[in-house]
Amino acid sequence: MFAASTFVPDQHCIATFVGAAVLMLHLGAAVTPAHGGGGEAEAVKISDAWVHAAEQVGGNVVLSMTIKNEADVADALLRVRCPVANFSEKHTVDRGEGSPAMRAIPSIPIAASSTIVLKPDAYHVMLLQTRQMLAAGEAFNCAIVFQKAGTIETEVKVHGLP
Repeated sequence: MFAASTFVPDQHCIATFVGAAVLMLHLGAAVTPAHGGGGEAEAVKISDAWVHAAEQVGGNVVLSMTIKNEADVADALLRVRCPVANFSEKHTVDRGEGSPAMRAIPSIPIAASSTIVLKPDAYHVMLLQTRQMLAAGEAFNCAIVFQKAGTIETEVKVHGLP
């Protein structure tokens, strides 16, 4: 059996805990981005996110979507995290001499007050090394990370094979 004093913290312990809690609140406020109130995040909207079905594991699929930036400032798509793929890459399509070729890029620019459609023959995201088969009619969630708007969770629908 324990003595009652083991369950009742002394005043020093309480003061230390309260001090640590206050410090964490201040640190949290210091690392919270200025747009944490939702201004830019609410200004960026994602719709029509989809991929084609994948009949085998380990393949690559194009993630298409429409991104509307209603903010007065430009943003950029930095990262995509989806549980159905090991990796993702942002791509553009170069149309230089010869046939068009995909090229990996660090971010996809989203102009202020604009709408961009990510699709295979333009800016798009590749989900690489799928972890599971993707059947038409299924859906999964992805975290889309923007420079200013932060992380936006979106549902991705699986369409039939092309």
